[in-house]
Amino acid sequence: MKIAFYGSSLVSAYWNGAATYYRGLLRALAAKGYDITFYEPDVYDRQKNRDIEPPHWCKVVVYEGTVDALQRAAKEAAAADIVIKASGVGFEDDLLLDRVMAAARPSALKVFWDVDAPATLAELRTDPALPLHRALKGIDVVLTYGGGDPVIRAYRGMGAAECIPVYNGLDPETHHPVSPDRRFEADLGFLGNRLPDREARVEQFFLEPAKRLEKQTFLFGGSGWQDKPMPPNINYIGHVPTRDHNAFNVTPKAVLNISRSSMAENGFSPATRVFEAAGAGACIITDYWEGIELFLKPDEEILVVRDGQDLVDVLSGLTHERAREIGRRALARVLNEHTYEHRAAEADEIFRSRLHRTEAAE
Repeated sequence: MKIAFYGSSLVSAYWNGAATYYRGLLRALAAKGYDITFYEPDVYDRQKNRDIEPPHWCKVVVYEGTVDALQRAAKEAAAADIVIKASGVGFEDDLLLDRVMAAARPSALKVFWDVDAPATLAELRTDPALPLHRALKGIDVVLTYGGGDPVIRAYRGMGAAECIPVYNGLDPETHHPVSPDRRFEADLGFLGNRLPDREARVEQFFLEPAKRLEKQTFLFGGSGWQDKPMPPNINYIGHVPTRDHNAFNVTPKAVLNISRSSMAENGFSPATRVFEAAGAGACIITDYWEGIELFLKPDEEILVVRDGQDLVDVLSGLTHERAREIGRRALARVLNEHTYEHRAAEADEIFRSRLHRTEAAE
């Protein structure tokens, strides 16, 4: 079956947190026999900052960031059995959704894939004129990469026929244990781009604890933080390319996951980063969010903190031996239950059952 997937970028992780999710899931779907074309706009300098070339398992079509180019790319949806428009493409998202769904054949499965459900739902609640409200009536299924029951209920309440989470996962070919790298030595590492609904939590869970733990070293990776005041025991290294993520994860004693405010409030939203770090065998410390135990067991496979004081206490008492054991357990758990092969099996069942349903109705 042919899939036309319209997303932010497959070939560049630059200002594009969904890249790992797209790559792992689509590669696993391709292994199941799907013929996938990924359409992405040339915006935000992503093409200048590619970290992979177009893969053999997916055709990549890069179109200019113009309305004319968008409309030409959207018309190609007519050739697909499954048409997917992701959230957060980054250029004329509303227009793209309209054109893609209009071009899809009546028999095609029409999917809206939300890679940031809390943010999308917040927009839907505050703006009744948002075109997605109307589009939901013609979409067969909404898929999300997080959110659990709160997101399912919200989307159903806004008119979606179905909403099903397909969570983040691990791609073991990309994220796996490697040897430590001296560039990333630290007691605690954090990797995350600067975003409005994350900044206050980064201050609470990372910058403030670093000030209080003067004798410990902190490693800070991610774009946009260069003008942020930091204590001297933080080593800020800016953007970390995907090829270095494994070393970044395994070298510090522990790595920190900080959810964006909307994700933490909603719960059931494990970041891609959690599975990346677990896949490398890292000891993960995460801020609390509801549903963590569905993915990793607190205190045994992941350490959970509720505020900056918790972080100070946990890091002060964490030995290298315990950190290594937590990392080993996390790796075993994600390999057993949370790879993109597991997620692709779920998506495959969703696609096939609903396509058969459509064929039966016709």
